[in-house]
Parts: sequence; C-alpha cells; structure tokens
Amino acid sequence: MKKYGAYTLLVIDEWLLDRPGGDFLRMLLELMERRYGASSTVFCTQYQKKDWHQRLGSGVHADAIMDRIIHNTTWFETGTYNMREQLNLA
Repeated sequence: MKKYGAYTLLVIDEWLLDRPGGDFLRMLLELMERRYGASSTVFCTQYQKKDWHQRLGSGVHADAIMDRIIHNTTWFETGTYNMREQLNLA
C-alpha cells in the first residue's frame, strides 16, 4: 500500500473491467485516501463515469471511493475511437 500510495503518478489501466469485491474495495478506498490531494491518478477505462458507482457495487465503499475520485478531477473523454479496430487487432 505504501508503494502505490507514494507514486507521484499512478496509472490504473482497464479500470473496473471486473467488478471489485469486498477486500479489494477496502484496499482501493485506503489507496484513494492516501493519494487524495497528494498525488495524481489516471484511470483508463471503457466505462463512462456515470457507470462507475454501480460497477463499484453501489454501496458505502463505492460512495467513499467515488467521493475521493471526483473531487479535484480533470476528465478527458476520448470518444468512441478504437485504435485496435483501426489496426485490425479487434
């Protein structure tokens, strides 16, 4: 936890590809708490931000995690362009 909390920039790729369970949600909440206001985190995902809360389980942990993510955030929407399709990799 110290290691991931200490990075100046942490990139989380395939964010919410799988729905996180209890222990992972608690770890994620602690990680977001450590990083909040101190460092940057980039979330790369195919899901729209409006779906994140539900994919996090819609409970108290989801509320707390989303609270730490959405404040002081800059959002970049890349649209529907898929590089894999352009390169015939899909």
